[in-house]
Amino acid sequence: MDRISISDTFGAQTGEAAWELPVDSAMGAAAVRLDDTTLRDGEQTAGVVFSKGEKLNIARMLDDLGVAQIEAGIPVMGGDEREIIEEIAHAGLRASVLGWNRANVTDIKASIDCGVDAVAISLATSDIHIKTKLMKDRAWVLNAIRESVAYAKSEGVYVSVNAEDASRTDLGFLLEYAAAAKAEGADRLRFCDTIGVMDPFRCYSIIKHLRDETGLEIEMHTHNDFGLAVANALAGIHAGATWVNVTVGGLGERAGNAALEQVVMALKYLERVDLGIDTTQFYEITDYVIRAAGRVLPVWTPVVGSNMFSHESGIHADGVIKNPATYEVFSPDEVGLERQIVIGKHSGSRTVEVKLKEFGIVISREDAAALLPAVRAKSVKLNRALFDKELVKLYRTYMENKENA
Repeated sequence: MDRISISDTFGAQTGEAAWELPVDSAMGAAAVRLDDTTLRDGEQTAGVVFSKGEKLNIARMLDDLGVAQIEAGIPVMGGDEREIIEEIAHAGLRASVLGWNRANVTDIKASIDCGVDAVAISLATSDIHIKTKLMKDRAWVLNAIRESVAYAKSEGVYVSVNAEDASRTDLGFLLEYAAAAKAEGADRLRFCDTIGVMDPFRCYSIIKHLRDETGLEIEMHTHNDFGLAVANALAGIHAGATWVNVTVGGLGERAGNAALEQVVMALKYLERVDLGIDTTQFYEITDYVIRAAGRVLPVWTPVVGSNMFSHESGIHADGVIKNPATYEVFSPDEVGLERQIVIGKHSGSRTVEVKLKEFGIVISREDAAALLPAVRAKSVKLNRALFDKELVKLYRTYMENKENA
């Protein structure tokens, strides 16, 4: 294991070393690419419907970010869905445009007719799905994937073969499934942790085995039911996976998918793998997608939540004022946010001093310390942090009382 320093990135802005962590130097050898499924799996979130205009805007924003592939939707649904997928496929995007399909010729033909350059062919591989959902057997699954991949490759498109519920699939059968798909020319295998039951340790072991045994490129499709979607995606990459299926803001069924912005920033700052994504647009695209989905972005959301760079605690705020790297791994402008100093119950005198300076008010350290009890009392009374005008009013009252004393 090598040791890397963050001082050559964010820490360098302050001229001081930040901190170090052990990193697997082999991680950077693999070219990791993103396949964003906001328009397909993201829209499958219960209650979410994007308009055609919103879907086109999202596709263009994703392309501007620099994602390698956009999973645009399910063409066989027809109607508006097919129309917008066709429009996205002909929008002149740099990204590959992929259509999602069940394992049959009708679905795949619908995708190809839309003009996409890639198809995902999805089929359940776990026994519980095969028996209770498909009401078929393993032999039928193998035949279906062979026929589907063969047809898709005959049409000259890139083929991702999805193993739905792969995390609950017998490993021996999963290898058979992958081998059958590869024999017909499949380009990659999507390992789907459909109900989010993997942990990073098992994930690493299984993906490494799949990669070693099949020789296929592996794509991670992880769900967040236990809060491990990003961790499992990273574990898969460590094991040799070279694609990650992500959604903006982690949107997706139930607890969602691996969030695009979290995967990118974790790779960049925890693994030192820069995907070349324009991260400065992260807040803008996340805000757009979440609003279009009719959802609210929690302030504590990793990477793009407003609390990421909001500091109230006296100790924390003082540290950030002296050197942002004390409590921030990367700078807010890198993801399209701004740093905020919040005044409230936990603020210290130094925080009050710096905050007032934003309004052109210079206060001595002694006066700031004397003003602090009134600030804290007001925050407790209001049961929240103070608005800027409330802080200024407290300051003016304090100064008037001091002058009249």
